[in-house]
Amino acid sequence: METNQSLRLFIVCFLLHSLTSSSSLSTKNITTDKNALLALKTRITHDSATLLAKNWSTSTSVCNWIGVSCGVRHQRVTALNISYLGLTGTIPPQLGNLSFLALLAINDNNFYGSLPYELARLRRLKYINFNYNQLSGNVPSSIFNISSLQELRLKHNRLSSMVNVSGGGPSLMSLDLSENMFEGEIPPFISECKQLRFLNLSSNNFRGGIPKEIGNLTKLKTLSIFLNKLEGEIPQELGNLVELERLLLLDNVMLTGQIPSLLFNISTLWQINFTNNSLIGDLPHNMCSHHRKAAVLKGLQLSFNQITGTIPYNLWQCRELTVVSLSYNQFRGRIPSDIGNLTMVKKLALGGNNLIGRYL
Repeated sequence: METNQSLRLFIVCFLLHSLTSSSSLSTKNITTDKNALLALKTRITHDSATLLAKNWSTSTSVCNWIGVSCGVRHQRVTALNISYLGLTGTIPPQLGNLSFLALLAINDNNFYGSLPYELARLRRLKYINFNYNQLSGNVPSSIFNISSLQELRLKHNRLSSMVNVSGGGPSLMSLDLSENMFEGEIPPFISECKQLRFLNLSSNNFRGGIPKEIGNLTKLKTLSIFLNKLEGEIPQELGNLVELERLLLLDNVMLTGQIPSLLFNISTLWQINFTNNSLIGDLPHNMCSHHRKAAVLKGLQLSFNQITGTIPYNLWQCRELTVVSLSYNQFRGRIPSDIGNLTMVKKLALGGNNLIGRYL
């Protein structure tokens, strides 16, 4: 009898301890979230509308704070969106403690300083948007190893390096590093991000050639690498990007060689902008043939290059064209009479060539 009573007492004590521990753990988790956000609040040096100063109060639930969303099931912070609030400050490492966070957006503010490495601890994170701030220094390589990350937007900051990035984000679909201060060659890890749909590396100081391995990103829809210091030829492998819609390589004055004819086989491609490079050679005369499925092309911008030959005679078959800019090249011969059939054209620029005849 005593043995049974002792066993029952042990079980009751164990259950009470478990319930107490569970309650303590739950309180600690939400408290951890609150402390992480309060750490961010203390880093804010300017809050023009005093939104956080007034709203982020310890007397209210963190789930009711402006810009904060919590999950119903666990009552943990799942989203932090404090964009467009006119905030100035730095990002504290404590944000890496928001372990249920899926969305982190602080874009269109004035945050400065470096990105904390602790952000890589956010294993549920899917979306990061730090666009239009003044962040500087290195992008922590471990951020690209977050397996759940789908979008990383760092446009218009002062970031300058990505060091020792090994392996590409397996879920990354959108990567925007434009309008920063990145230098050196285009990082090899980018070509390992097989799920990429959107890639923008424009307005940086990237040098060297366009990696041919980018042609392996067969789900890519937008490839934008304009206003850099790229050189060499456009890789033939870009013709493998069968879902590509926009290809923007303008303002790379040392980019030379011929335009790969395979690009005109991409049936989804509607914008080509190679303005202000050093491209040479002729355009393929069947670039707008129906069997090449290029009729979807809306913008063809090739001005300020060294392209030779005659204007393709069947250009008019790209009936969706709204912009045709071929000026300041070395085109010769007559302006094709059928170009007048491009009824959708709003801009037609052919000046600065060796053409004869007149505009129709």
